[in-house]
Amino acid sequence: MRLLLVEDDTLLAETLIDTLSLEGHEVWHLADGEAARTHLSEPEHGAALVLLDLNLPGCNGLSVLEALRRHDTETPVLILTARGAVEDRVQGLDLGADDYLAKPFALGELEARVRALLRRRSVDPQLRVGPLMLDTRHQRFTLEDATLALPPREQRLLACLMRHAGEPVDKVQLAEEAFQGDAMGDNAIEVYVHRLRKRLGHTGVALRTVRGLGYLLEVE
Repeated sequence: MRLLLVEDDTLLAETLIDTLSLEGHEVWHLADGEAARTHLSEPEHGAALVLLDLNLPGCNGLSVLEALRRHDTETPVLILTARGAVEDRVQGLDLGADDYLAKPFALGELEARVRALLRRRSVDPQLRVGPLMLDTRHQRFTLEDATLALPPREQRLLACLMRHAGEPVDKVQLAEEAFQGDAMGDNAIEVYVHRLRKRLGHTGVALRTVRGLGYLLEVE
């Protein structure tokens, strides 16, 4: 796989390039935010996965991510961020990042996150639950053949429930899989579930609460 590393710390970048190259990946490196934004604004940017630092010269990583997501919702993005920068992580996830790692991190964890994101990218491009369909390549939902427009967090939650359709998913698992372990209170998850129920309406797809087990998405 060809990976793009956007990181201005030269020593860290060299370490990550060596580590990921040993995993069999081709890694190319950009150290400037403006250069990364220009490159990723092109539809044919060529990256199978982007590792993106947020604190960059030229422009910050959030601007780079926003430019990519304007035309590409498929390519996985792993944010590399300073420990404790919670607001940046939340904003990155809201803009469409797939995962994050707080610095300093273990190289083994980085390798595992990269493998997981690349596996997720290679799964069946369509998920279907009755009249509800998700095109995973473009992160587009349709319901009864009409586009279902959702905010980013509701997209991640519904995609997780669709991957587990027919089985209950508890709040801990939802927080881990849909929100990458980000601090999501029970009340926040309940709000998102309530919104999704309203959007699904009476279409034959039910989002049920299974007491003691979690939430279940199924065809009625």
